[in-house]
Amino acid sequence: MALALNKTTLKQQRDQLKMFRRFLPSLDLKRQQLLAALKQARGELAEVEQQVEQLEQRLEDLYPLLGSSTAATRNLASLVQVRGVRVEEENMLGTRLPVAREVDFDVADYSRLVTPFWVDLLIDVLKQLAELRIHLQVRQERVVRLDYAARRLTQRVNLFEKVLIPQAVKNIRKIVIFLSDQERAAVVRSKLAKKKHAD
Repeated sequence: MALALNKTTLKQQRDQLKMFRRFLPSLDLKRQQLLAALKQARGELAEVEQQVEQLEQRLEDLYPLLGSSTAATRNLASLVQVRGVRVEEENMLGTRLPVAREVDFDVADYSRLVTPFWVDLLIDVLKQLAELRIHLQVRQERVVRLDYAARRLTQRVNLFEKVLIPQAVKNIRKIVIFLSDQERAAVVRSKLAKKKHAD
């Protein structure tokens, strides 16, 4: 679209430039806050991953016991099941982020007299592991959403900094030069007309 070189367009371009410069600092601040939240979410994700790894190593200690017991291993798969997960959303800087609030489990009835002593420990570890894996999935989703929001906001900031503001400055300069040339030309024409009229 061609740029109209007149005073109305000049005022519009100046108003736009003023608006862009007014919004840019708040966008940049929000971007910095999102990047800080993303860094924190990545740290929390790494922490949960480490907890899962530690718990899995703890579970490895029970593997020899599982292999030696035939009666208990038949029913181990159905001992602990996730009944429900309550996941809520929170708003962080305009981004909806999931938060795992509580995880409910169903533990199958089993005879404490027939089953080995370590089954109680196994049930606790399985519940902790299942809960940590759910928290891990939620943390991964938080990182994905924050990363997406930070990239979009960075694109917006770059649009303002590298495209809209420089384009508005360029347009203003172009219009000012054109209007100045027009004024000079009008003055010259006026002087020439006076000189012709005087002759």
